[in-house]
Amino acid sequence: MTKPGKSKTIGTELFINRELSSLEFNKRVLQEAHDTSNPLLERARFVSICSSNLDEFTMVRVAAVQDQVQAGLGESDESGFTPQQLLEQISLVMHQMMEDMYHCFERSLKPALKREKLVLGRLKKLNLRQHAFLQNFFLKTVYPVLTPMVVDKSRPFPLLANRSLNIGLLLENEKQNSERVFATVQVPAVLDRLVEVPAEEGKRVFVLLEDIIKEYMGRLFTGHRIMTMGCYRITRNAGLGVDEEGAEDLLEAIQQSLKMRKWGEVVRLELEQGMDQGLVQLLVDELEVPESGVFRIKGPIDLTLLNRLSGLPGYNHLRYPILRPQRPVVFDEEADYFKIIAAGDQLVHHPYQSFDPVVELVNRAAQDPDTLAIKQILYRVSGNSPIVEALARAADNGKQVTVLVEIKARFDEEQNINWAKQLEKAGCHVIYGLVGLKTHAKILLIVRREETGIKRYLHLSTGNYNDVTARAYEDLGLFTCNPYLGADASVIFNMLSGLSELGPLYKMHVAPSELRNQFIRLIRNEIKNVGEGKKGYIIAKMNSLIDRQIIEHLYQASQAGVKVELLVRGICCLRPGLKGVSENIRVRSIVGRFLEHSRIYYFHNGGEEKIYLSSADLMPRNLDRRVEILFPVEEKNLGSRIKEVLQAYLKDTVKARLLLADGTYVRVDRRGKTLFNVQEYFISTGL
Repeated sequence: MTKPGKSKTIGTELFINRELSSLEFNKRVLQEAHDTSNPLLERARFVSICSSNLDEFTMVRVAAVQDQVQAGLGESDESGFTPQQLLEQISLVMHQMMEDMYHCFERSLKPALKREKLVLGRLKKLNLRQHAFLQNFFLKTVYPVLTPMVVDKSRPFPLLANRSLNIGLLLENEKQNSERVFATVQVPAVLDRLVEVPAEEGKRVFVLLEDIIKEYMGRLFTGHRIMTMGCYRITRNAGLGVDEEGAEDLLEAIQQSLKMRKWGEVVRLELEQGMDQGLVQLLVDELEVPESGVFRIKGPIDLTLLNRLSGLPGYNHLRYPILRPQRPVVFDEEADYFKIIAAGDQLVHHPYQSFDPVVELVNRAAQDPDTLAIKQILYRVSGNSPIVEALARAADNGKQVTVLVEIKARFDEEQNINWAKQLEKAGCHVIYGLVGLKTHAKILLIVRREETGIKRYLHLSTGNYNDVTARAYEDLGLFTCNPYLGADASVIFNMLSGLSELGPLYKMHVAPSELRNQFIRLIRNEIKNVGEGKKGYIIAKMNSLIDRQIIEHLYQASQAGVKVELLVRGICCLRPGLKGVSENIRVRSIVGRFLEHSRIYYFHNGGEEKIYLSSADLMPRNLDRRVEILFPVEEKNLGSRIKEVLQAYLKDTVKARLLLADGTYVRVDRRGKTLFNVQEYFISTGL
């Protein structure tokens, strides 16, 4: 068996496996939980993020590999793994990562929290007053919600919901010498899993809901002896599997598929450490879980529970200092936003600069008597979105409002469907995405009637129109009324809402029609310039780099002498530093307080620099199966600012990791270097 995270024959295989690279990213997240220079509750939050990431990885990526194994596919991928080999490798890495995550929680975080008088208590250590409180809480709040389910000849094994936490039991009748009976009780997700009990002043004590249920479990099974019990949790295949071509109504097809997501094939089974082997075998057999998918957990199952703990009020000293995003001076609250944008393009860098100007622009357009139409693409929005409210208000005010709501945004489908229906009720024209494609572009278009004629105002972004994530995700947004970009935006919206084909565009490049070709042209141009004796230089910042064709062209650029600096936060399938292949390529990943989300692409272009922002990562899905945009930043002062942003990322010596050719990451060697945390730098400068 190969060592986790490493390819087997680096000399012949030029690509890192995407699943293993994804797990390497999660390792970097977990490193932040181990890092004692981070505030304590932030470390707990990183554990919660790591746990959540593993859930999604299991539901989507592991499930897909398992499907390939079950289909009998034996062909090796470009990184050299057959599906079966990859499944085994993923299992090895995930088991080690889970062990590391729980070691961090049990050995480091719990004792540190206790020192801060935040106690995750065990029932046997509680006093009589606390036990009395829990008994009353169980009888009045928990007991009425519980539903015990027994499996016998007349009652089959129940269908368990995805990611539900359950308690399995083996019972015996007290009056009869009968066979043991299996029963299961779901820990109610409608109740808080962390239950606070009365404690001395200045101290807060929490116990787990499942421990309370176990303590009083006998009340659910009177007349029976509980022989053994333990917690378990399942993770199911969450692929939607929608046949879009055969779906007459895409909205209805997505809604039906969402219901089925709860009941996909079980991919992972998490078991409480020390669970009775007979109970274990029963669960494994009934749920038909492969051995590689069985995880024995040394602690509370599902550490996403720490997200609640990390958000407790009153503990700001255990968190990062509160970030108060700076309002760009030009967007004063009393200013005329349309005049500001008409005077020159404006760039906003979130979360260091406020997202408010984006929301306010939509609000002002909704009230503005000269606004004729508003068109916007919504991919992920917040649960109480001010953008959606403003769009509904605009429609109520008689504006022509068109909104594309992407109902295939993974794990946000249900919320997006609800928003779409609300917008329709408000009088907006709603487009429910396109068959066969996800619409991932970020465009806001406002059409106004002015003295000089019709004028289009745009906001183009690398990130979603989500006021909540804009406080934690790093993104760039461009405000412009460039007539060429405005004309391009109109063509894109006409393509999305009607039957018109996407014709030639002035400035933007769009996937899936020709964005891939544009990236290849830009890379080849750097190769050509080096061949002519000029400088060749590429800097690209993105979330993921997976696309084989793009990677091959970057290898060609490196071999030609083009210097390539890549800032890839998550998955990277390119191997840097391979002799004769990628010696001129360096890959950095920055994982810190904020999620690096912006996509920035810089090309030296023989001195006539080209700088682009985009909604797209360099992945096959973005280039071939999504509607994405790449748009230029042409004003020199804004271009200089973006270059300064990129150079700051390349200077980071605190949160940056360097990718090695074997697919693993190491921290930057700080010897002789000044400590430089790029995110802290942006906080202090508002750049």
